[in-house]
Amino acid sequence: MALRKKTKKPLFDAAVNKKTLHKNLEFTAVEQYKLLRANLSFTLPENQRCSVIGVTSSMRGEGKSTTAVNLSYVLAESGKKVLLIDGDLRIPSVAKKMNLKSTPGLTDLLMGFESHQMSAFKSSLLENWYIMPSGDIPPNPSELLGSHRMETIIGIMSEKFDYIVIDLPPVNVVSDALAIAKYITGMIVVIREDYTEKKELEACLRQLELSNVNVLGCVLNESKGSGGIGGKYKRYSKYYRKYYKSGYYQQETNTNGG
Repeated sequence: MALRKKTKKPLFDAAVNKKTLHKNLEFTAVEQYKLLRANLSFTLPENQRCSVIGVTSSMRGEGKSTTAVNLSYVLAESGKKVLLIDGDLRIPSVAKKMNLKSTPGLTDLLMGFESHQMSAFKSSLLENWYIMPSGDIPPNPSELLGSHRMETIIGIMSEKFDYIVIDLPPVNVVSDALAIAKYITGMIVVIREDYTEKKELEACLRQLELSNVNVLGCVLNESKGSGGIGGKYKRYSKYYRKYYKSGYYQQETNTNGG
């Protein structure tokens, strides 16, 4: 009887990370994330030591976590020192996507425990890419994200990194993304084609406007059409222009995920 070869356990689960990691993406998706990185360089304030970017959506399942992971990856790939934080303290997914332990993580720092060495969050893929999981799920996520301690943590991390990307819960589901908005440079709103409801997107943008959130732009996720910005995106872009008439950009990708 032939012996089965011992196979090396893959670093990432293929099913979970099919659309998550740069190396697993199709060429067009990789280029779109690079274009998103370029767009951000024109949108973010100049001469800022560290840009803190929140990534959210109007509802679940639009691909915000996937976008946060890939955006942080391509930023790190360009040579910048980048920290990805799973700020979705209710249904975290970054650790699962990256096949990491969920602790230690953000809640360990927020609950007052001694800060862990940043080497605990260092990614094995890139020397300058760090991933901070959510940690244990707390009973009061919104209060923790809007707390003075969160402001302190972001301040400390801003001294160490060029970019901080925070995956946040959907705006229309809980108030967490709005609670932390005062501590970030700007927010990216992820939209999924043929999935996001117009009324949900409109409500999301209205909430962000009322909370004085600096919306950097929108990412159209899982785009199937070839019409580009002038095609299928028209049905979404009017809502963005309604609330943010100047300095906006639209970005399309053909990825999916939560």
